[in-house]
Amino acid sequence: MEEKKLNIGLFIDTFYPMVDGVIMVVDNYARNLSKFANVTVFAPTTKGDFDDSTLPYKVVRSKSMRIPFFDYDLPTPKFGSKFKKAIKDANLDIIHIHSPFGIGKMASSYGKKHNIPVIATMHSQYKQDFYKATHNNLITKMLLKSIVKVFNKCDVLWTMNHACVKVAREYGVKIPIDIITNATNLVNNYTANEIEGFKKGIRAKYNIKNDEKILLSIGRINKLKNIDLTLSSCKVLTDKNFKYKLLIIGDGSDMGYFVSKTHKLGIENNCVFVGKVVDTNEKCKYFASADLHVFPSFYDTDGIVRIEAAAFNLPTLFAEGSVAGSAIIKDVNGFSAKAEPIPFADEIIKIFSNDQLYERVRENCYKDIYITFDRLAKIVYEKYINLINNTKTN
Repeated sequence: MEEKKLNIGLFIDTFYPMVDGVIMVVDNYARNLSKFANVTVFAPTTKGDFDDSTLPYKVVRSKSMRIPFFDYDLPTPKFGSKFKKAIKDANLDIIHIHSPFGIGKMASSYGKKHNIPVIATMHSQYKQDFYKATHNNLITKMLLKSIVKVFNKCDVLWTMNHACVKVAREYGVKIPIDIITNATNLVNNYTANEIEGFKKGIRAKYNIKNDEKILLSIGRINKLKNIDLTLSSCKVLTDKNFKYKLLIIGDGSDMGYFVSKTHKLGIENNCVFVGKVVDTNEKCKYFASADLHVFPSFYDTDGIVRIEAAAFNLPTLFAEGSVAGSAIIKDVNGFSAKAEPIPFADEIIKIFSNDQLYERVRENCYKDIYITFDRLAKIVYEKYINLINNTKTN
């Protein structure tokens, strides 16, 4: 007799055609879990056209309201009888919410009412998000209280590292917390000759000399990402006659500001704004060619990009005290430095002055940090099963 497949509901308050880190995580969860379970993603309708039938899993959309001058739509799941019926008809064994707003809030309440175990993943540092949007401490506190109330209705909270656990507790989360890392789809299945070809190609494309180290910054071009520190540190490197080229991959609202800053610092010849790289194979060329990935963000909770870099034995340099940086062990599987231009630059110089240390960290970052969504899905599935079984026995 064939074993009954698990019915999994993933709930998110934004979805395709919008694209952000959380959407990519949910998509990859759904793609990989659907290989051995019935997966439904419950999401809002959003601006733009997208054909849900192209996805290898079911998508159910709730109604939403358009908000002028805002990137995201406001989900209104309570006003959609079809959406409510679809949740009921899915006969869910487990609910996993990936945002604590309209849809996530409804899903956590539904799970509590029907004795379905509910997991929430905290993907963001919400306090920073709320304050950036409102510039008001009181409103930020009220919004934070609202989402913590949603989280505390769940059975368990998942987040990416120990620093994120601390943040969640500071917010007021009382339920058990489990650490579940992010993952990537990038696979380094290139031959040594192909990798060598990538390196030669990138160096030729940007006129990078053989004695220049390639520093890589990849992600949204936004002041929140602390790119200011990266550029100020590069100014120190230039002044100390350290030979390097910084490749900045991505696009964003603050592009003009940072381009201007390179000119003000006199480092424009050492910095290349590559732009957005969408093609996976093309992105892999940069990871394979770089000598160090620089990621001083205090905003990010984790940063999938560090896992992507690790696929190519490319270590990451974090800012000390950052949440994302808490995922590594300094000088073992990654690097960190004080978030000031001189010590940050000095750390880069130190990294490349010790070949033995550098090679050891390169090896360990792949071994310790790299994980695919295919492998992660199996871990997640087992955790789902354990939570379901514990719920039944309690």
